[in-house]
Amino acid sequence: MADKKSKLDQDLIRQLADLLNETGLTEIEIENDETRVRVARNITTVAAMAPAAAPVTLPNAPGAAVAVTDANHPGSVISPMVGTAFLSPSPGEKPFIDVGSQVRQGETVLIIEAMKTMNQIPAPRAGRVTKILVEDGQPVEFGEPLLVIE
Repeated sequence: MADKKSKLDQDLIRQLADLLNETGLTEIEIENDETRVRVARNITTVAAMAPAAAPVTLPNAPGAAVAVTDANHPGSVISPMVGTAFLSPSPGEKPFIDVGSQVRQGETVLIIEAMKTMNQIPAPRAGRVTKILVEDGQPVEFGEPLLVIE
């Protein structure tokens, strides 16, 4: 009986791991009367850069200048997924960051909840937070700029 239960647990863990890979989630947990299984993986999030804006030619200016937007700013932290952004670990608690905060590379700057899973978003580099572009509880899209670190 114990071998059969062990085999079922192993199969369940494999199925959950496959589900993590298929959905891009970092963590999943299920529970029934007898068993609780949590499968998680560590992912290093790298801020993806959105395509640069087209060059803008200014009147009476030689050459072209590139319009710097939050999406193409070199310090933008871009959302790696669709979900809901949360600026603090839980409601009523102090936010992870404020404008002017100094952050270290890898430090959690916010959380994006996707499919009931809380995904910590780390700072891709060290620096000072100059803009926070989302509000607590705001839905975000993949590739959307979340904040700027300079």
